[in-house]
Amino acid sequence: MLEVLKQNYDYLFEPALLEEISRIGSLKKVPEGFQFMDIGDPIRGMPLILNGAVKILREDDKGRELVLYFIEKGDTCTMTLSCCVGSAKSEIRAVAETDTTLVMIPVEKMEVWMATYKTWRQFILQSYHDRLMEMLETIDSIAFLKMDERLLKYLRDKAMIARDEVIHTTHQEIARDLNTSRVVISRLLKKLENQGKIQLFRNSVKVIDL
Repeated sequence: MLEVLKQNYDYLFEPALLEEISRIGSLKKVPEGFQFMDIGDPIRGMPLILNGAVKILREDDKGRELVLYFIEKGDTCTMTLSCCVGSAKSEIRAVAETDTTLVMIPVEKMEVWMATYKTWRQFILQSYHDRLMEMLETIDSIAFLKMDERLLKYLRDKAMIARDEVIHTTHQEIARDLNTSRVVISRLLKKLENQGKIQLFRNSVKVIDL
């Protein structure tokens, strides 16, 4: 696992830290759609993404979901970090957006490495900043964008995450991620197609206006 870590994190972490991650980390490969963390689960580790992408969601008291952000290669999840520090349960749901390989770091190492490794401390602080900016962007889109603008932004984000202009998804899945109804999404997708921004297929959407 050390060589794989070097390929992804050699520019971030010093050799001693990479070796320690390799020694104590747990390598996991999860398929697209796999839910490897749910709301209320005890936090036992923090993910480092080696390849692929993970979707981070919140849920309201009626069971409706909302996508907060995506994490990709070289990223970690700030919400998980916050729970690790407080020894709390998960406040988010994590679902593999694509086939994903990650390393789970035991929770007890989080604070120890903050004091031991300067590169780890910088990585964690930068991760907090990046995820906060992404959550603010999500809040801004909900507060200030019309639903069709939110939908197009969502589709563009998914296309960039997948590095493919064709997104394999259903209207119901999109509606769930954006916390709205399938009827609304179907109507707005057709509107975007008529505007030449997307092309609709069965269970897939091609994003033309990237």
